[in-house]
Amino acid sequence: MTRLLEKYRQEIIPAMQEEFGRKNIHSLPKLEKIVINMGVGKAIQDRKRLDEALEHLTLIAGQKPEITRAKKSIAGFKLREGMEIGCRVTLRGIRMYEFLDRLITLVLPRVRDFRGVKANAFDGNGNYSLGLSEQMVFPEVDADNAKFTQGLNISIVTSATNNDEARVLLTKFGFPFRKPAAATQA
Repeated sequence: MTRLLEKYRQEIIPAMQEEFGRKNIHSLPKLEKIVINMGVGKAIQDRKRLDEALEHLTLIAGQKPEITRAKKSIAGFKLREGMEIGCRVTLRGIRMYEFLDRLITLVLPRVRDFRGVKANAFDGNGNYSLGLSEQMVFPEVDADNAKFTQGLNISIVTSATNNDEARVLLTKFGFPFRKPAAATQA
């Protein structure tokens, strides 16, 4: 069992039961899945960029990503419907908890000028999204052999019905939310 899953069962569930005043543990918010997405727009001209993004996403997630295709044709971008323009992977279960543990403890502290993640990046339904500007912050990716830097989006889907419950859940997991700026005194 992973460290975060054990922490969820041993510490987080009892703490949330007390905080929300619920006895039924199934009514408490929990992680459902984590979706990692890489949009590789430059794959239209250079297929090698998509191949490298697939390779890096496989290393980061620990499972093979799915190639995403364009849904519509856009002449201004020289994009035709069905062209391969990115990749994504959905993590559930043990892999999801292992990835979240690595994200919180290893990856986010390695981001340059990191002061915490935005606390308002929730979608209103208890799901959180964040973007990283390059994949080199992951220790699995060898920066010396990488030819291209590529950003990625991470969406954390919870069973929470509102943002406040999801924020409590992620905070208890140790998610480094940015502190609001203190009001200046006159």
